[in-house]
Amino acid sequence: MKIHEISGKTGHSRILVGKVMDDAAMYLPEECPLVIITDDTVRHYYEGRFPKASTVISIGTGEKIKTLDTVAMIYERLVSLQADRSVFLLGIGGGIVCDITGFVASTYLRGVRFGYMATTLLAQVDAGVGGKTGVNFMGYKNMVGTFNQPELVFCDPRFFQTLPEEELSCGFAEIVKHAAIADAMYFETLEHFSMKEQVRDPDVMEPIVYRSVLIKAAIVNRDEREKGERRKLNFGHTLGHALEKTAGLRHGQAVSIGMMSAARLSMEKNLLSAEDVLRLSVLLESLHLPTRADMDVPAVIDALGRDKKREGDMIYFVLMNGIGDALIEKIRLDLLEKILTEQ
Repeated sequence: MKIHEISGKTGHSRILVGKVMDDAAMYLPEECPLVIITDDTVRHYYEGRFPKASTVISIGTGEKIKTLDTVAMIYERLVSLQADRSVFLLGIGGGIVCDITGFVASTYLRGVRFGYMATTLLAQVDAGVGGKTGVNFMGYKNMVGTFNQPELVFCDPRFFQTLPEEELSCGFAEIVKHAAIADAMYFETLEHFSMKEQVRDPDVMEPIVYRSVLIKAAIVNRDEREKGERRKLNFGHTLGHALEKTAGLRHGQAVSIGMMSAARLSMEKNLLSAEDVLRLSVLLESLHLPTRADMDVPAVIDALGRDKKREGDMIYFVLMNGIGDALIEKIRLDLLEKILTEQ
């Protein structure tokens, strides 16, 4: 098992990567009553291996539950339990569970202690790491949220045994993102990865998860509240979030298409070679991720206009300056609309 740490103004986070599912109780604070927040699917497979808790709150599954209504339901349960500021909330699940648990913990009684046991690849390499919490509002991604570091994040690759292949592919979109923006050697390693033979092997996946955690944690440690460098972690996400809303794609699928669009724009700006655009496309396709989609461009631009990264008629956009290197530019929305129409 490997441990890495994030230290920020919003708290200190320990990320444990390896076979930690059954030993989680050793790391949880003994003096705190434990309340677990999970989803129906994870509860079905793993409830017998949960740490002992005073109660388990199940919130259903899917993006449709990532709302303030779900948050209110959890508040009601906590109030009925007479949970005070000594409580520790542990979210056991994927990115949705982690985001909701973190948001509830950040706002209930003005803040209580919390952590995550991330059960999906996407949550282990992205959603569970970095201290962003939030819920969707009026269909727009993470419009209401906070920055707050979880005290503990457990990342056990053995959870991948019960994940559908599509869910694993979506997680790899974030892994490719990390390599594309920060680590050319990591990108090359991924080019030799086999989804068919290696994705469910914990010994293969543990170093991959850890490498992504290192990349994201290093950026977060330098820019916790996304004032500068952390914006690079939005590579593929600006367009990706808009595609999630308008085309009904899963997060990883939308991010994959968003990365390819950003790569093509980078090539048009003479920042990225055609060869590297092809390398990114081939890698994503080998991981069973889409690289293009039919899109309703006016609807996509409308969604981009409501993005958190927008400033006036400009939006922060992450481009590639070669494999393993990224830069942030402000791009006019009308220019982006023109580019998307021509693609």
